[in-house]
Amino acid sequence: MSSSVIRSIAAIDARFPLPEGTGSDAMHTSPVYAMALTHLSTEAGPTGVGLALTLNDGNRLVCEAIRILARPLLGQPIEVIMAKFGEVARGMADDPALRWLGPHKGVVHLALASVSNACWDLWAKSRGVPLWKLLLDLKDEALVAALDLSYLEDVLTHDEAVNLLRNERPAREARESILSTGYPSYDTSIGWMAYDDGKVRELALSAMGRGFQAFKLKVGSESEDRDTRRATMLREIAGDSGILMFDANQRWNAPEALRRCRTLASFKPLWIEEPTHPDDIHAHVKIAQAIAPVHIAAGEHIPNRVMFKNYFLYGGMHFVQADCTRLAGVSEFLAVSLMARKFRLPIVPHVGDMGQIHQHLVLFNHVALNHEVCLLEHIPHLREHFVFPAQVNGGVYRLPKEPGASTDMRCTCEGR
Repeated sequence: MSSSVIRSIAAIDARFPLPEGTGSDAMHTSPVYAMALTHLSTEAGPTGVGLALTLNDGNRLVCEAIRILARPLLGQPIEVIMAKFGEVARGMADDPALRWLGPHKGVVHLALASVSNACWDLWAKSRGVPLWKLLLDLKDEALVAALDLSYLEDVLTHDEAVNLLRNERPAREARESILSTGYPSYDTSIGWMAYDDGKVRELALSAMGRGFQAFKLKVGSESEDRDTRRATMLREIAGDSGILMFDANQRWNAPEALRRCRTLASFKPLWIEEPTHPDDIHAHVKIAQAIAPVHIAAGEHIPNRVMFKNYFLYGGMHFVQADCTRLAGVSEFLAVSLMARKFRLPIVPHVGDMGQIHQHLVLFNHVALNHEVCLLEHIPHLREHFVFPAQVNGGVYRLPKEPGASTDMRCTCEGR
């Protein structure tokens, strides 16, 4: 086991223009996917790579925050950092100057996601194992020591977190079959908002031919008839046994969301995602009650564990779309996973990382926490830019075997 010492830190602005219409939704009409990358370099050892998804020019702001937040890591062995990473992460999150800009949201929190993910990647690489194995091999106390559970104490204490892990250990072996069978996925890339009906049909049929059985369609068109027409078409293609999800990307105010979601619920989707503003917990609760048994999914723009706690307490969502590139990295994702397990809610990550890190995390969630096997989003648009891209065959994520968190990227980057 290496005790890799961090000798240099770089923030890298990596941007990836997309084909026309790709990545578009009701609020983001012409996105340029960008990754704010953190590189934690060691002498003659591995480099930890962390990432956070942004769009175009916003990336440079996050990179600047990365440079500030990561300074305390310089000169420290990764084993020392991770032995108390809960404290380290809280210290970075509570930076006395940058906390004022949040707290725990926006540019600063995205930067913390990238830095935190780089630390986990470096830790796994220094031990020579994939992230999922590192997580499963950690003792319960050691894993919880790597999490910041502050502001959750009223619903999840340190001891409760340890006991959740400990109580699931006896049945772990029975759940380890997921490591060989793989984790089921759903396809988001068939239904971007700017795609015309013909392209949605073509892509959906192609995805079904490749083994996908679950599909997400972007909704929130100016014309409600367009959303209804596209939903009708996709339901006909997928058939009664196919799984559909609809994603409004926060497009509607609360009254319109309530009306539109009632219409969309008639197509029997698994969920309707982000129907209104992500901070409006009250509206999500009302919508969830109105469209049951169809469920609400949210989390792509829920920035921290405290907001998730309140959603859980008041019943504003069922499917928990925690994202380790929107939350403060792997550690905060795991804190939300533990909390969701206590509330008996399934985790279905939003994949701002294109599924690279989350393929590790859902395996841990199932084996270690007994989270149900649900679905993991698949978006292949940056696949060629990863050194070890996620392998999705027959609609299933296959086990990643390379050391680390699968975050190494090939890119022409602006490293400033």
